[in-house]
Amino acid sequence: MKIEIEVKFCQVDIDDVRSRLGEAGATLVQPMRVMRRQVFYLVDRTKDAYLRVRDEGDKATMTYKEFDGANGLHSAQEIEIVVSSFEDAIAIQKQAGLVPKSYQETRRETWHMTDGTEVVIDEWPWLKPFIEIEGESEVAVRTTAAALGFDWSQAVFGAATEAYRQQYNYLPKDFIMDDVAEIKFELPLPERLQEK
Repeated sequence: MKIEIEVKFCQVDIDDVRSRLGEAGATLVQPMRVMRRQVFYLVDRTKDAYLRVRDEGDKATMTYKEFDGANGLHSAQEIEIVVSSFEDAIAIQKQAGLVPKSYQETRRETWHMTDGTEVVIDEWPWLKPFIEIEGESEVAVRTTAAALGFDWSQAVFGAATEAYRQQYNYLPKDFIMDDVAEIKFELPLPERLQEK
């Protein structure tokens, strides 16, 4: 599996981030678009991992992602392939006996830095926007973060659940966003995200 070298910075202002990206010489690769995801339960539910089929707007992908529990810059590994159809890839998983866990709709904008580092602006329901910086090395990711004026001490690592934990700091440690059956902008805040 490929190690994913990625960091998040949470609760950002989208216009401010776009301005910083422009000043840093980044190129807009894909404007803000809707992304659809179907996450499945794994056969081995003891792993901190998931299988996802995602409609990215310009392509559909299927990804197996696994976390080592360290929640650091190098803690995620993944295998990802491009599939010909979002719907057909979901149908294959269901026919193979995998059970759908969470359907998710988000928005994403993609930028590339001159060194090849990718920066995405993500909008998820019930969450202030965040960015992800992904690169081939820790040096590249840290360099991009610095070029965009982000403080490394504010870096967040891991899945989107970590961004929710930053905003909803009362969530229990075992909370996983993929346990919410439907994540859509038009739905009200789920009870699981409400402070007790």
